[in-house]
Amino acid sequence: MSERRGEYPLERWARTVGEAWEERLPLEDAAVRGAVEGAVAALDAGDLRVAEKRDGEWVTHGWLQQALSLFFRLRVSQTMEVGPFEFHDKIPLKRGLAGAGVRVVPPGVARYGSFLEPGVILMPGYVNVGARVGAGTLVDTWATVGSCAQIGRGVHLSGGVGIGGVLEPPQSRPVIVEDDCFVGSRAIVVEGVLVEQGAVLGAGVVLTASTPIVDVTGSEPLTTRGRVPPRAVVIPGTQPRRFPAGEFGTPCALIIGRRSASTDLKTSLNQVLREFGVPV
Repeated sequence: MSERRGEYPLERWARTVGEAWEERLPLEDAAVRGAVEGAVAALDAGDLRVAEKRDGEWVTHGWLQQALSLFFRLRVSQTMEVGPFEFHDKIPLKRGLAGAGVRVVPPGVARYGSFLEPGVILMPGYVNVGARVGAGTLVDTWATVGSCAQIGRGVHLSGGVGIGGVLEPPQSRPVIVEDDCFVGSRAIVVEGVLVEQGAVLGAGVVLTASTPIVDVTGSEPLTTRGRVPPRAVVIPGTQPRRFPAGEFGTPCALIIGRRSASTDLKTSLNQVLREFGVPV
């Protein structure tokens, strides 16, 4: 979290936003507008974030999700022209990219209220309001980072990756992809799934809160949901399930190995892709 966090009246903002959310204060109240606009500006500057890691656990700040939802209600759509492109939307585009050390390739779009750390490369993809993308991360062509999603440093989101967003209900954990992860082409991660540091998701992996994640590296399968452990190598899979009409394969994700923690991450990733034949 930014050192500037202490400059903001966070307790007052959170209380005001909560009262407006519960309709105990009208949106037209100047204090509500000030708290909402201030919170979104702080998200845009990187001084606040919707979710952060504390003592090894991710904590979600639901009042910031409320502020983002109220922000939409407070604004009206406006026409914006960027070169030959025309947009008509309630949320302006992010500005000051050169000064922030961020590269955005046309027609890539990052919305105001998102934050991109220095060294981020955004190809013709999309980063939604409230999201945060860490330093040195590549958001490849047609990849999308949904509202409030938290993408770590040194991550590669391959072409067409879909990272889901969440605003409601408040306090819902957003999708989190920690540092040094690789997410293969057309993979989908939604519903607050946590992908922990250094994990590799092969092309086409789909992870929802209810998707079985089956570790098949031991003598017996071990099934979990909602979390990919550090350095896991994951590919798409299926499980048999019986229905009235017969038995069919239903989607799951398979953990087939681990990246080495003792070698350079880039070297390790290349070795993983060769060793396990992971499609990217």
